[in-house]
Amino acid sequence: MQGYTEKMRTQLSNPVQYQLLLNDHSIDLNPYLGKRISLRFTGNIACVHCHKPIKKTFNQGYCYPCFIMKPENCHYHLGTCREPAWGEKFCFQAHVVYLANSSSIKVGITRQSQIPTRWIDQGAVQALPIFKVGSRYMAGLIEVVLAKHVSDKTSWQKMLKSQPEAIDLCAQRDSLLAECAAELAEIRQQFAPAMMELLPDEKVVEIEFPIHHYPDKLKSFNFDTTPEVSGILQGIKGQYLLLDTGVLNIRKFGGYELEFVAET
Repeated sequence: MQGYTEKMRTQLSNPVQYQLLLNDHSIDLNPYLGKRISLRFTGNIACVHCHKPIKKTFNQGYCYPCFIMKPENCHYHLGTCREPAWGEKFCFQAHVVYLANSSSIKVGITRQSQIPTRWIDQGAVQALPIFKVGSRYMAGLIEVVLAKHVSDKTSWQKMLKSQPEAIDLCAQRDSLLAECAAELAEIRQQFAPAMMELLPDEKVVEIEFPIHHYPDKLKSFNFDTTPEVSGILQGIKGQYLLLDTGVLNIRKFGGYELEFVAET
């Protein structure tokens, strides 16, 4: 099968179910665990948003005009947004600020409609929503405050090496809220009261990934330098395929035209 790829489609179950998307093809990957698979890059790339042919991608599959900026730098309210219709559709909807345990504890934001997909894509084994807010910009402001105390990044190397130790995310949430109370109050005062809702009763979501074996060494494949990647599929975590020959970040190569071949 051949087509332009996007990030893998996921379904929260025990373990997470994965599908590789190649245009109209949807390939269930979990049954291929323990089998040899091969992915070959044809040399063609297209933007995952507008589908125009391009030579280089930005932010995991976009052409430059479709590139998305950081949420805390949003300038829609200044009247200078280059895509106001896009902003009204995607930025001004409910967003969630959350804590997660991927390589260690981290803070993140996502559209409410992207839960639990966002957590799965980051390789989080635990996640806890802490705020629901009315815009991407507001979520970004809160994230910046909390990121002074916990990371807002995932170490992909650490995430792929082993299962992280469990974290008491509820206790971490309470500690952060206490430490950041003054700054969070300042953010709240800038918006209508209903725009920022604390979620004190949310439960921690536990996520299990389909992994037979964690890699002994982390060799990251790059289709720009290695057009064909093959190996025995030993696991899937986040948006990574864990092969016995190395690891491949499918999301990094969104928009690349790939050919998929698997052992039957």
